[in-house]
Amino acid sequence: MGLQYYKIDSEMIAEIAGQCVADKKYLKVFPYTESDAALWDRFIVEIPMANFLHSRRYLSYHAERFQDISLLIKDEKNRLVGLFLAAVDQVNRNCVASHPGITYGGMLHAGSLYGEKMLEAFEVTKRYYATQGFERLRYKAVPYIYHQSPASDDIYALFRLGAVRYRCDLSCVIDLTNRPQTSQRRKRGLKKALKQGVEVKEGANFAKHFWLVLEENLARKHGTRPVHSVEEILYLHSLFPQNIKFTVGLLDSQVIAGVVLFVSPLVVHAQYIASSMVGYKVDALDAVFEHCIEKARAEKARYFSFGISTESEGQYLNQGLYQFKTEFGGGGVVHDFYEVQLKA
Repeated sequence: MGLQYYKIDSEMIAEIAGQCVADKKYLKVFPYTESDAALWDRFIVEIPMANFLHSRRYLSYHAERFQDISLLIKDEKNRLVGLFLAAVDQVNRNCVASHPGITYGGMLHAGSLYGEKMLEAFEVTKRYYATQGFERLRYKAVPYIYHQSPASDDIYALFRLGAVRYRCDLSCVIDLTNRPQTSQRRKRGLKKALKQGVEVKEGANFAKHFWLVLEENLARKHGTRPVHSVEEILYLHSLFPQNIKFTVGLLDSQVIAGVVLFVSPLVVHAQYIASSMVGYKVDALDAVFEHCIEKARAEKARYFSFGISTESEGQYLNQGLYQFKTEFGGGGVVHDFYEVQLKA
């Protein structure tokens, strides 16, 4: 029996559209409690725009620092269809932030919150927080490079709700399937590092030595400290050994540079980058990065992310740092932040 073809006229299209409207579901939100942790983490595995940072196992290490006000989103049959990760903003207590403990939050779902359903999810979320006395919602969108399938319905829903983009950070990312040529300067740096005897090694056993380099680097350049202590990062590594990795550059068996990598399904992200003064003199980071980039490509990652080069909520770009990253073959990917008013 061959293929059969049917003519669909305008009346049939109108009937189908009418059925879709009639089948509209109604969503409900429920405050997250610790008893939901196992359910939350099982659901995270199914979500194409989520990764280990969104899990309760990750967030639990610093749970006492934030007043968590996350939501579970369910349909009319009480089925879990979405998660909204949020906490009270630490500066503005009348503001919901999604989420202050991680780089990006997002309206997380396994494919059921699309189009008008995403708009509905935001509307019920907005309504709930307004009834709790909050005045604003600040939303950190998950950058598209982390999406295992297209999932930007949240951005459209925010537009419909009149959201304002209040911050935009610029990250440098290499598309590993189409990496441009490394600059001549980076090629010379790699050659110099190898000639000077820089060795690249991997392993959590280097973490404590690298942290000394990282702390000195941040104190010297910015007068700050790492967000994580070495004890915290090693604890997180014990929870996520396949997602948190350490790569260092050694000279005469001493750690002089390195990175901490956060690995998600599509992206290998340099969460921490540091070099000692000796490391800078021998261009050790060139050897470290080239090793990490090539390994990420060999392991079938789609992107290698160097992280952002912006400060002051995106208003200042460290051009020198950004150029250094782009010379490995990277280009710009933005991290968008939106604000929604919760009360009319």
